[in-house]
Amino acid sequence: MLLPELTALQLLAWILGTILVQLAVGGSVALWRRSRSVSGAEVAVLPQTMQAGSPAWVGWREFRVSARRFEDADETQCSFHLQPLDGVPLPPYKPGQYLTFSLDVAPRTADSPASNTLAATRAVTRCYSLSDCPNPTHYRVTIKRVPSPAKHPEFAPGLSSNHFHDRVQVGSILRVKAPAGQFFIDPDPTVPIVLIGGGVGITPMMSMLRWCEVEQPARIVYLYYGVRHGGEHAFKQTLETIAASHSAFHLNVVYSCPREADQLGVDYQHQGHVNVELLRRTLPHGRHQFYVCGPPSMMEALVPALVEWGVAISDIHYESFGPATVLLPGSVATSVAAVTNVEIGFQRSGRTLVWDGQDASLLDFAERHGVTVESGCRSGSCGSCETRVLEGSVEYPSPPDYVVAPGHCLLCVGRPLTALKLAA
Repeated sequence: MLLPELTALQLLAWILGTILVQLAVGGSVALWRRSRSVSGAEVAVLPQTMQAGSPAWVGWREFRVSARRFEDADETQCSFHLQPLDGVPLPPYKPGQYLTFSLDVAPRTADSPASNTLAATRAVTRCYSLSDCPNPTHYRVTIKRVPSPAKHPEFAPGLSSNHFHDRVQVGSILRVKAPAGQFFIDPDPTVPIVLIGGGVGITPMMSMLRWCEVEQPARIVYLYYGVRHGGEHAFKQTLETIAASHSAFHLNVVYSCPREADQLGVDYQHQGHVNVELLRRTLPHGRHQFYVCGPPSMMEALVPALVEWGVAISDIHYESFGPATVLLPGSVATSVAAVTNVEIGFQRSGRTLVWDGQDASLLDFAERHGVTVESGCRSGSCGSCETRVLEGSVEYPSPPDYVVAPGHCLLCVGRPLTALKLAA
């Protein structure tokens, strides 16, 4: 009688085993399908298109601020961590690129302080560099507050930077375009790189440096970081930690106006400015790739000086914060400043104005006359101000990084060559 009972138990075990195998296979298939969807292989189920050679997504995507942190002692530079609302993992970007934000900003005046939430808002577009290595869970941007000019306190402070510092808090929702920009690191690990950041120009350098730390820890990296004093020294602890743990990383911090508490050799390594003379003294002979980002005055002096020093133009990569005209030795600026007394028509606003040559760009000209146009980087990189040219011609003192569509122009770096009629 034992044999029939044993056979029944074996049959029951076989049935249960079959059911478990089917459940495991079904679960694996569902997990595989979900992983394909998340990775972007099944783009139809994603709210964004993630195909090779195209932006990570098209148009605006909503992000929640998950954290914010000041990076310097004077609390002038604040980092914002951004997580996508849709939960889809973020694809890698190229270290050095930026994000474009659409912000609803309340103008800051004496009658409308930052605490007045009832002030009228207007939409502005701004670009800010990513300041960390790629991470599938979040982005980080670091934004410096721009106050009113010291000699002109009557002028309004930076619109978007003060909006971020005063109004964007943990939990805030922001509209963001995919990472973009032509300023990013060459992944070839055999060429030593020199990162040069002036002021808030340190942000794309942090992205490049952190990427090297994770992906190419043995790559030779020199960082030259120029600020006025220790109060504005951002990422101080992070930079010193990386320098202490990576022998291939060489840190050179330069203070132009150190405070009494700032110690040479402890808080900073050099006094003065980041210039070719400093690079000559501290860099070894041989080929390097240079990445430079900073204010216009720094860019206009340093980049041409690198070429005069003998650095190949192909080894110099740069991006300015704000408008800058970088003329390399041997190049000739487009002579458009002499064009005056030509009419500039703005179709959307229905206004026609006379260009008198006083403004650096068509964007400055439009803003001075109260014509509202969308803008972002103000340096020819993001394309936010791209406008269709209905009549006339536009030229640029320096070629923009952004690839302009045929029949269009970039207002932020363009100047009229003839009378113009613009769709803006």
